[in-house]
Amino acid sequence: MASAPQAQNLPLLYNDLVPLNVEQHGNYKLRIENKAPYLVGVHAVPLTIEEFAPCQRFLPIVFSAGQNPVPLALMGLNEGVNTIVDAEGNLLREDGYVPAYIRRYPWMLVRLNPEKEELSLCFDPTSDMIGEFEDGQPLIENGEATQLTQDLLKFCEQFEESAMRTQAFMTELVETGLLMEGELSISVPGSEQPFVYRGFQMINEEKLRDLRGDQLRKMNQNGMLPLLHAHLMSLQGMSEVFNRQQRLGLGPVPAFQIS
Repeated sequence: MASAPQAQNLPLLYNDLVPLNVEQHGNYKLRIENKAPYLVGVHAVPLTIEEFAPCQRFLPIVFSAGQNPVPLALMGLNEGVNTIVDAEGNLLREDGYVPAYIRRYPWMLVRLNPEKEELSLCFDPTSDMIGEFEDGQPLIENGEATQLTQDLLKFCEQFEESAMRTQAFMTELVETGLLMEGELSISVPGSEQPFVYRGFQMINEEKLRDLRGDQLRKMNQNGMLPLLHAHLMSLQGMSEVFNRQQRLGLGPVPAFQIS
């Protein structure tokens, strides 16, 4: 989820990645805008386990399909639908949780040399937030990284560490056999057939209830059980996301796949 990307296989949201350096970017500044055009058409982003608790109140948490699932925060139930930004990327709500994956953009730690462990701070040069602007906060001064850049680096390091813990959590979760193919059915007044959503994974509550006492105790001690409960609680928000889509005129379609 947060490993070094290959040029032909960039992570979600990123169009390109270049390392920040003094020679080329000495006059670059960061400009903060209250809009996110890069989120238009993005209905789900990866989530780390540290975010389950704050996120579950505002966005549903599911797991991607396939043999190597990752946690996802859903901003829309249909492909290409995002209920937290409009078509121009203007934020539609400020009362909800914004996943760290979104807050990290356009920055990312990248392993430039596959033979070394060192990670370099890179950014997406196609972003409107970084450039040689008259306004904005400088990234480099007197040939050195500013406090802002140091803080950005620290945030990306923390994200990378959290992503590794999330990967370990997912490995253990898959081994428990608690994941199952998810399905959500939402009935709409005036519609003969309910809207059925599939293509994701979720915790099998029946299997979770049937776990032996020693298994539950272990999951509670290692912190896994509260995370599973946060995931299950968050699923109540699926209907709210559906209703937001309706209010925004982004009506659902019968078929749905979370990719």
